[in-house]
Amino acid sequence: MAGKFFDQWQIGDTIAHEIRRTVTETDNLLWSTMTHNPQSLHIDAEAARASEFGQILVNGTFTFSLMVGLSVGDTTLGTLVANLGYDKLIMPKPVFLGDTLRAETEVIGLKESKSRPGAGIVTFLHRCLNQRGEVVCQCERTALLKRVAA
Repeated sequence: MAGKFFDQWQIGDTIAHEIRRTVTETDNLLWSTMTHNPQSLHIDAEAARASEFGQILVNGTFTFSLMVGLSVGDTTLGTLVANLGYDKLIMPKPVFLGDTLRAETEVIGLKESKSRPGAGIVTFLHRCLNQRGEVVCQCERTALLKRVAA
């Protein structure tokens, strides 16, 4: 199992996730249309070219989802009971077609579960960076994780 149990995490644990992903036009177009997001900055090359960015911007919800997805294999795969929330989401830099993204995670909180003795709550700080090392997305994810079986 790739993910870790609640008992295996410590505050300050950090992971540089190995999987990287270059964002394609198809990723952005499919994501935007599947989520019914008609924002011209995401799907209209001419409108995007006329914007201050001069090119298509990648849909921010795709960037956010990719960041979380890149982290799952090392954090919660097979140990997750439920994601409890995503907080403090920021997107300080734009993502463009062709950018290669990677993710980093730090454990910033651990809490015993009062209602579930077989689980605990971990708060992760996820960061998504582009090929220049710029943070393009960041959030805190609170997850209820299984404990190691006794």
